[in-house]
Amino acid sequence: MMHELIINWVIAMSPPPSQGGGQQGPGMLLSFVIPMVFVGLIFYFVLIKPQKKQHQEVQKMRDSLEEGASIITTGGIHGVVKKVKDDIVTLQIADNVRIKVNRTSIGTIKE
Repeated sequence: MMHELIINWVIAMSPPPSQGGGQQGPGMLLSFVIPMVFVGLIFYFVLIKPQKKQHQEVQKMRDSLEEGASIITTGGIHGVVKKVKDDIVTLQIADNVRIKVNRTSIGTIKE
């Protein structure tokens, strides 16, 4: 009894056989495209948009570098900005010890 109900339900819910030599109808295309669009939107709002926002904040922080700021590089070097010229930042990491690093290697500004 229960098996017959399940079989009848599966038959009723299955799509009708395609007519015209095996061509797929628009229903098959939509059943694939709609979930893919939904997955794409999820990826955008969960992964891409927050990453883009974080990248913009880091870029803004690096653009606002000024002389005298205490920073930490992405490699973990602590120093004080002595000179900023284009993409090169000169850091003083100890007495009479200065190094040049790329602006992109600045990780954080210490407050």
